[in-house]
Amino acid sequence: MSIHIHSEHFYYKHKNADQTIDWLRSVILKEKKIPGEINIVFTGDKELRKMNHDYLKHDYYTDVISFEYNIEKSISGDIFISFDRIIDNSKMLGIEKIDEVNRVMVHGLLHLLGYRDKTESEKRTIREKEDYYLGKIVTPKSK
Repeated sequence: MSIHIHSEHFYYKHKNADQTIDWLRSVILKEKKIPGEINIVFTGDKELRKMNHDYLKHDYYTDVISFEYNIEKSISGDIFISFDRIIDNSKMLGIEKIDEVNRVMVHGLLHLLGYRDKTESEKRTIREKEDYYLGKIVTPKSK
């Protein structure tokens, strides 16, 4: 079982990918689930908006779309992330791009884990989970 990070339609190399994958795996285990096959795909606004329209019937930009293929407690799926939204969100929020990348990745993973964000209560819960797990990231020591 594995987690893969890659890109489509442009080049993106995720720094510290091994640590990020370990962190995401720990999120799954903390939620008492089993990591399955997960693909995290960075793409652009155009591609993600088309997916949002074609699969979810939403005609707007979004930062992340998750497609779950879970079997019982095994968490599997595809998480598509718009790097264009990452750039805009990080500028708007005044944060580093990598911090926004991590937030969006864990948000997509939380969707695979069954968390939703349609109601205000669901939004509050998923944000609390995001904040909790973002606090658990282990960053490599600088040399």
